[in-house]
Amino acid sequence: MPIPFQLFDTVSSTYTYLLGDTGSKEAVLIDPVLEHAERDAALIQQLGFKLIYAMNTHMHADHITGTGKLKSLLPGSQSVISRASGAKADVYLDDGAVVKFGQHELLATATPGHTDGCITYICHKQGIAFTGDTLLIRGCGRTDFQQGSPERLYQSIYSKIFTLPDNYTLYPAHDYKGLTATTVWEEKKYNPRLTKSLEEFVEIMKNLNLPYPKMIDKAVPANKVCGLY
Repeated sequence: MPIPFQLFDTVSSTYTYLLGDTGSKEAVLIDPVLEHAERDAALIQQLGFKLIYAMNTHMHADHITGTGKLKSLLPGSQSVISRASGAKADVYLDDGAVVKFGQHELLATATPGHTDGCITYICHKQGIAFTGDTLLIRGCGRTDFQQGSPERLYQSIYSKIFTLPDNYTLYPAHDYKGLTATTVWEEKKYNPRLTKSLEEFVEIMKNLNLPYPKMIDKAVPANKVCGLY
């Protein structure tokens, strides 16, 4: 499996990741966006892959997932999300579940705090992890809605992500500055929020004063039903 294909949505600054096994041609897609379902399906077909799973790291509030649409564009694929998310899907993952495609596998690791259902997908064979909104490049997901908890987020990052080897490459669900990836070592050393104590982190998160998410009232209800509404 090469470095993941990293696709981008300019409206929500969402990254979608395509991972494929070159032997079996089985593939998975992480965090697809509804408006780009045709783009993603076309790329998968051009590369000769068969989409097995369309997966989400959590129930997003800033865009509508493309998992439901992809199931109709690429019959045989299944939607995947954490059981704790409360959203509908074909496959529900609990902490420690393994998603297999070809010779590769992703370990689903529960990392709640941004939402109850956040999952980080780890591929130990490749030394990579897909952190969703839990850990961003020099940042992290907000904790002021959707069951958010700064204490749980901090604990998730320190116990599940920062315990990975320093050289593991981390791929977030979003970036707003044009950065594409980071490493465990970089975030442990340079993340301005997570180099602080728990008490300082909680104070930072409680005083971000972020605007209400523009898409949340539309995205969350749609994402509860696999983006088909």
